[in-house]
Amino acid sequence: MATIIPLDQVEPALVEALLDRAFEPERQKRTAYKVRDGVEWLPGLSFAALDDEDYLVGTIQCWPVALTDEAGRAHPLVMVGPVAVLPEQQNDGYGKALTLASLSALEDLAGDAAPLPQVLIGDADYYGRFFGFTAQGTAGWQLPGPWDPARLLVRTDNQAVLPETGMLGPWRG
Repeated sequence: MATIIPLDQVEPALVEALLDRAFEPERQKRTAYKVRDGVEWLPGLSFAALDDEDYLVGTIQCWPVALTDEAGRAHPLVMVGPVAVLPEQQNDGYGKALTLASLSALEDLAGDAAPLPQVLIGDADYYGRFFGFTAQGTAGWQLPGPWDPARLLVRTDNQAVLPETGMLGPWRG
């Protein structure tokens, strides 16, 4: 079974090599990278998965982003992902374990308050079924590059705290 450790305990070059294998070296041209451009991942919410032999098989990173409404007000969110698992280890539960670790850490940090809303670009069926993400409420959002609106997902305790329209980008607060 997976051992989950904080991502900052893993050599950055190993993380980059895993991301290249999971997504391809051209991954940095994707829209998700533009959304979080210029900000650092959040150590308290980012994790690595090790297999039974303590080899790195997966990672998850979370990022501070914001949805800036038409009045210029930034609404903070946490961007979940990439969730990366080595191709030969996919469907073995590592991605699910990593996502649960991040979401649990986010809830722990919030304490009695509601956690910040989370956003990701991913498969609605999977992330909806297991983690409560939905595309409902994101139809009026814009991103700094091409994206499939059906894959822009949000998870929040209260959808009313987020504007119906706005541009998703790095949190500069």
